[in-house]
Amino acid sequence: MANKRSRCIVFTALWLTIGALSAQGNLVADVPSKQANVLNVVTSLSSSDPMFAGLQRFKTLVEARSGGRLAINIFVGSQLGNDDDILEQAMAGAAIAVLVDGGRLSVYSHELGILGAPYLVNNINELRALVGSPLFEQWNRKLQDSANLRVLAFNWWQGARHLLTQQPVTQPRDLSGVRLRTISAPVWISTIDAMGATPTPLSWSEVYSALQQRVIDGGEAQLAAVWGARLYEVISHVTKTGHIQLISGLVTSDDWFTALTPTEQDMIIQAAIEAGDHASQKVLAAERNIEQSLADAGVSITTPDIQLFIDATEPVYERLGYTRLREEVRDFLSKQGTPQ
Repeated sequence: MANKRSRCIVFTALWLTIGALSAQGNLVADVPSKQANVLNVVTSLSSSDPMFAGLQRFKTLVEARSGGRLAINIFVGSQLGNDDDILEQAMAGAAIAVLVDGGRLSVYSHELGILGAPYLVNNINELRALVGSPLFEQWNRKLQDSANLRVLAFNWWQGARHLLTQQPVTQPRDLSGVRLRTISAPVWISTIDAMGATPTPLSWSEVYSALQQRVIDGGEAQLAAVWGARLYEVISHVTKTGHIQLISGLVTSDDWFTALTPTEQDMIIQAAIEAGDHASQKVLAAERNIEQSLADAGVSITTPDIQLFIDATEPVYERLGYTRLREEVRDFLSKQGTPQ
């Protein structure tokens, strides 16, 4: 624990220095004046991903509405470390934020992990209703109390996750023995295991080379990420299982957030929500074209019998202790009358 704390301190000092003094490499924006309160925002995705457009919108809104008092630097491709590293820095109080899914946050707030559970919701409308609910706000407060992390907005929908392989997949048993890259969080690992594959956690930035070198046999991701990472060059099949509706949140240090004025806090939350909506709309607009582009690049795209995968992943909820929570989610959504 002491070593981990020391590592957080080193990371914090290092990247605070970078945020204040450096504009080299692939840094997206010029470094603002020393008077500005600088927030470094990190994503594992590339600048061609629709989420990047959302982060640009976030930067524009924050800097304009704060009159230059707050400034945003954007780093792509995990330049400052992988998502787990960034979360550690934020926990230690660094002025840093990361676009991250609920599965990674489940280590600190168990309930948030259900957002990455298989076939939890039917569509994006249900998902958006859930992350705007009092139920979700309880999970966010727990995250603040247990890990010093603050969700600014959790409406950054990245798309449905599908299987990426070198051979056709029509049913779960086709995945037997297949080393499938996934995110290093219990809900993701358990889901891939239940689907029949061998879950292999890797940083997103390592997936292309791992596929190229046959370190892994396949992966799972949303279409926009597949295209942005050029994975069509190293996989031959996309099977549209839609096993997870990937929604992420912009998460920062609660210490950094609470040091802002109330006006600044309200402004930055609103900017994160608006930017998340913008990014989600970009995904919706891009997906059809991306699917066609993948097909044009020679990738075979098929849709299996989804019920086979729903049945296979059903045990995930009991295995991870989410059975009761799923009933709460379903009860909430049924009362909302969420549009299909």
